[in-house]
Amino acid sequence: MSAETLEGRRPSPARERILETATRLFYTEGVHSVGIDRIIAEAGVAKATFYHHFPGKDDLVRAYVVQQTSLQHTLVTTLRATSPREKLMEIFAYMCEFGAGTSYRGCPFVNTAAEYPDPAHPVRQAINEYRHWVRGLYRDLLAADGHPDPERTADIVLLLRDGLVVGFDLDDPATVRAAVQEALARVLAT
Repeated sequence: MSAETLEGRRPSPARERILETATRLFYTEGVHSVGIDRIIAEAGVAKATFYHHFPGKDDLVRAYVVQQTSLQHTLVTTLRATSPREKLMEIFAYMCEFGAGTSYRGCPFVNTAAEYPDPAHPVRQAINEYRHWVRGLYRDLLAADGHPDPERTADIVLLLRDGLVVGFDLDDPATVRAAVQEALARVLAT
């Protein structure tokens, strides 16, 4: 969440265009391969406007990660499942659907983490915050479903998620989907 949003003001249209442009380019081409000048040009903003909102590229990348996290939070709240187990299954069904799509270019968190190997970097810290949240979501759903070991199983489900997001990038989507469904069913049957 931006400082502008925290203060109750709407983010500026220029900031939104910059972030929207960066999101599209970062996801399709990678973070380090896209320069600030290109983002500025494609967003149609002045260099001073860019730097007013984002003091440096790493600030923009961190905002991208935070925005992706926010989108994930929103997605989870829109799920129609009524039970915790159904919600977990629906989350994975959505990931399988998205991963099998033609516009899929991998997981924005995994892709960005690969470009920021230092775990102390602010971008990696934002990614770690996302991972902490998603692991907690899995744990809470497992606990609410009555799973006997939600802590350890949340780690397993997170690893399944990680495998899914890479698998869809490298392997046959139908094979990945079937493997994910079987693995999740086995984990939940414990």
